[in-house]
Amino acid sequence: MFAKGEFKKIRSYMDSMEHQREMLIAHSRDVIRLSKQLIYALHRDDFKQGEALVKAITAAKNQLDKVYSTSADTDMGGVAYQEFAEALCYHGFLVKNKLPGAGTLKIPIENYLGGLSDLTGELTRKAVLDATKKNFKRVVIIKDLVDQIHGEFLQFNLRNNELRKKSDAIKWNLKKLEDILFEAGMRGYK
Repeated sequence: MFAKGEFKKIRSYMDSMEHQREMLIAHSRDVIRLSKQLIYALHRDDFKQGEALVKAITAAKNQLDKVYSTSADTDMGGVAYQEFAEALCYHGFLVKNKLPGAGTLKIPIENYLGGLSDLTGELTRKAVLDATKKNFKRVVIIKDLVDQIHGEFLQFNLRNNELRKKSDAIKWNLKKLEDILFEAGMRGYK
């Protein structure tokens, strides 16, 4: 009457899912940690460490790819992919003057867009650092890039979700960049 064998199979399935979830969380943490380290190194203009971190983060992301699942009862993988996109796009901007696309990074589009919107915050931070060094040419380049990203996001019909909130942050980052350039112009800097 009671199917003990069925519950044994269910337990095995549940254990397997829990193991997959734990692996996903562990690999996600690695990607997130390395992404933050890469951005920090790039803000300090430590490109040698940055290159080593690009290799490490790519290897960690490849490990995450092996266990990534949207049914793992956590969005840590998606967060890790966003951090990965943000870090490698920032690296691409500083080192190659080009942002890698979602296809190049091999991550889901939604995570790429989340990372791209977060990138504008790091770009704004870089612009503030450049402005303190009176490097306004790069501030203009950054402002133009953030403006282009903002323009592209305006073309989407985003639902009222996390990506929508992140896209709103792009607008505020763009305003901050415009304010930096306005202040520089008022003070006679070029």
